[in-house]
Amino acid sequence: MKTPLKLWVAGARPRTLPAAVVPVAVGSAVGYVANGSNFVRLTQVKITSGTGSVGSSTVVVGFHHSFAFVNAFLALVVALGLQIGTNYVNDYADGVRGTDEVRVGPVRLVAGKLASVRQVKIAALTAFGIAGLAGLVLAIRVSYWFIPIGLACGLAGWAYTGGKHPYGYLGLGEVLVFVFFGLVATAGSAYVQHPPTTHLYGFGFPWAFALWAGVPVGLLAAGLLQANNLRDVETDKDSGKKTLAVRLGRVRAGYLYVGTLVAAGAAICVLQHYRGWAIIALAALPLAIVPARLALSDQNGRALLPMLASTARLQLAVGVLLTIGLLLVRP
Repeated sequence: MKTPLKLWVAGARPRTLPAAVVPVAVGSAVGYVANGSNFVRLTQVKITSGTGSVGSSTVVVGFHHSFAFVNAFLALVVALGLQIGTNYVNDYADGVRGTDEVRVGPVRLVAGKLASVRQVKIAALTAFGIAGLAGLVLAIRVSYWFIPIGLACGLAGWAYTGGKHPYGYLGLGEVLVFVFFGLVATAGSAYVQHPPTTHLYGFGFPWAFALWAGVPVGLLAAGLLQANNLRDVETDKDSGKKTLAVRLGRVRAGYLYVGTLVAAGAAICVLQHYRGWAIIALAALPLAIVPARLALSDQNGRALLPMLASTARLQLAVGVLLTIGLLLVRP
């Protein structure tokens, strides 16, 4: 079966890709800022008098920021590979189980008989393989601790809907997304910007800053998944896929979605304690009005399709503004 490229692109679910891009952008900004905060450039200045030089002194002349473009690119490849691989696993696993037979939303390659199970599984493994290779190079460049961390991320991506006991069917998807596409991805992207002399266990690295930057990022990534599952709550319920939205029910799942967006805004307010201009990310919150209204409405299924795109736009806008805000210095 020959599947056109545009269907493979659609099957990768481009609207979910901000969940991979945003933590790398925000984390890279955190790493760049923290790098300059901890490593300063010193210079020797001669002290002279009327009779000549009498000695020298070491003084701070300013912060020295550096940005590891290669490391940032590798982190982005890892994040995108994991996200796309997870999407393909979700496609083939749900297609095999039959949970995608009656579904609205993104293209389903297996359920729609647009590609075979084997083809989609190979696509998933290819995406994970690319992420793994990029991650291995990153580990060699930065720290070998990234190898077990990367393996855990890959396992989490596969086990979302793959395997005998997928945690996506247990209502744990949002929690794992928050952890891996929020805290881990953001803090990891920040850490790879630091000089290799910085010890992984925390000497010289502001873990609190990096992890807290991942909180709003992770909450919005979880919100993206909630938007997807809220749309599919009825079909998931009928097929036995017990997502968190199914377990809570349509109304309470809508409240949870709105609460998640509010929590993301609150987390940004706290983040401005570390970098004052981070607060400008709140300028994107008006984009939350449309998806929040849909979440609190009595609409179901196809009527909730705009929620996913709106949440992705919100996540991307917050990510861009948060990245800019972290890089600015409040006068």
